[in-house]
Amino acid sequence: MGDGVAVASDIVPFSRPYRSEDELANVARVLASDHSHGDGPFTRRASEKIVTLTTAGHVLLTPSGTHSLEMASSLLGIGRGDEVILPSFTFPSAADAVARTGATCVFVDIDPSTGNIDANQASEAVGPRTRAISVMHYGGVPVDIESMLSIAREHGLPIIEDNAHGLGVRAGAHTLGSVGVLAAQSFHDTKNVHCGEGGALLINDPALVERAEIMREKGTNRSQYLRGQVDKYRWVDWGSSYLMSEISAAVLDAQLSEIGEIQHQRVSVWDRYALELDEWADALGARLMSPPLGIHAAHLFYLVMPTWASQTDLIASLRLAGVIASFHYVPLDSSPAGLRYGRTLGSLDVSEDFSRRIVRLPLWPGMSEDQVSRVIDAVRAFQLL
Repeated sequence: MGDGVAVASDIVPFSRPYRSEDELANVARVLASDHSHGDGPFTRRASEKIVTLTTAGHVLLTPSGTHSLEMASSLLGIGRGDEVILPSFTFPSAADAVARTGATCVFVDIDPSTGNIDANQASEAVGPRTRAISVMHYGGVPVDIESMLSIAREHGLPIIEDNAHGLGVRAGAHTLGSVGVLAAQSFHDTKNVHCGEGGALLINDPALVERAEIMREKGTNRSQYLRGQVDKYRWVDWGSSYLMSEISAAVLDAQLSEIGEIQHQRVSVWDRYALELDEWADALGARLMSPPLGIHAAHLFYLVMPTWASQTDLIASLRLAGVIASFHYVPLDSSPAGLRYGRTLGSLDVSEDFSRRIVRLPLWPGMSEDQVSRVIDAVRAFQLL
């Protein structure tokens, strides 16, 4: 260190991608096989592992979670004149997938205890133009599943489930990724399991599988051709190129094979934060992430600071100590595109307040005990001015 500022070699990064033991060997096998495009043996293996982790009915690997959400909106026939309810505090991809169809995003508030969609507001937002409800399990903490399913059943609406944070999480009788009619996974390198960039569409309605395969294969019935069900494949409907390459699938398959170790390491970091920052938070008037029933994916760990100003002050203080922390989503309803493509039922004060007070701490598998201690010490050293 010099002049009170951490040099690059001393910095604890916010996130670092996990490296699995077999990914290089898997990639070498793909390159030697002359089959590096999609739907090869690693695609099948990775898809089977995701089915096991999520209990989803059918899995299609895609280039990203964003592509999976786009496919979900298209498969449900959402279009101009329709509305989709979703939380304002979520990643823009959920809204992009709606806006690109010409439909309107109807933004609702969140439960401040979880960052997840507020079921009461979601129910109030249902109207004659509503075509679906989009939910996200923030930090891998399940939404109020029974309430959301009850709303969906009452109004005959499908649920689109953004499970980018919650792979492998079980909540009572449910496994995240099998709650919605359609669900999206992300395998971006900030996620618990990754392949650099990638995603998966999870299909829990068998009636949508054939159409999804066609859409994913440029609008052709090539999947049926490869299974020997037709003698030639043809252009039969609208589609795009929504396949993950076999190289990415090879990396993903290696990562999925080590999800037990990945989760063990992430949970260890999460648990230390929760235990060792508890007294500091109480004294400062901050709140630590505290999932109901303790169910979460250890995807992230956050603090909710007592004031808006203290959020930026803590992030700046940690940076001076060589620790990279971060805020999270800017509410979509107040964002430029949100104002253009969406509407709300009123002022979404909880989302705004949550966004302005949340601070996420570094969390990734492979963090050393010393790195975790440095984060904890740097947080504890912070006091309100």
